[in-house]
Amino acid sequence: MRSRRADYSESTKQALVDSAIDLFTKSGYAATSLDAIVKRSRVTKGALYHHFSGKQALFEAAFNQVEHKAIGHLSTAVAGEGDPWELAVTGLREYIRVCLDPAYQRLVIREGPVVMGMERWREAEEQFSFGIVRHVLEQLVEAGEIGDVPVEVTARMMFASLSAGAMIIADASDPKKASADVLAALLKMIEGIRHKG
Repeated sequence: MRSRRADYSESTKQALVDSAIDLFTKSGYAATSLDAIVKRSRVTKGALYHHFSGKQALFEAAFNQVEHKAIGHLSTAVAGEGDPWELAVTGLREYIRVCLDPAYQRLVIREGPVVMGMERWREAEEQFSFGIVRHVLEQLVEAGEIGDVPVEVTARMMFASLSAGAMIIADASDPKKASADVLAALLKMIEGIRHKG
C-alpha cells in the first residue's frame, strides 16, 4: 500500500511536469521561468526543488514524458498480428501524426538538442525510438518484404531519415503540408527497398 504522502508527492511531481510541458510548448525553454511553472502547478518552489535539481532536470522529465507518450502510440501502431508491411506503413503514418503534436515538435525536436546538448539528445532519441525502427525492419526482413539488408545499418539510416522528416515538419510554416510531403517521401524510400518478388 502506498502512503498518502507518497501519492501526494507523486501528484506534485506530475503537476510540475504537466505544467512544464504546457509552458515549454507555448513559450519555449528560455522564456519559461521556474516561477511560472510553480505558479501554474500550484506548488511551492521548495516542492519543485524536492523533485528536480533545476530547470534542465524538469525539462528532461517533460521531454521524457512527451517521448513516452509518442512511443506508446508508435508501439501500438506496429504491434499485433497482421501483414508486416501494412503494420510498418501504419507505424510510419502514426509517426507523422506524432510529429504534428505541438509538444513533440517543441520539446523533442526543437528544444531538446539545445537544452540537453546534441550528444545527450541523440542518446535519448535512440533510447526511445531506435528500437522500434529496428524491430519493424527485422519483421519486414523476416517476412520477405525486404531483401537481405544489413539490418543495423539500414535501421540507422531509416532512423536518420525519420529524424530529418520530424525536423522538416517542426520547422515548416505549414506543418500539415510538410507532413504530407515527408510521408510521401518516406513511403517512396521504403518502397524502394521492398522486395519485388
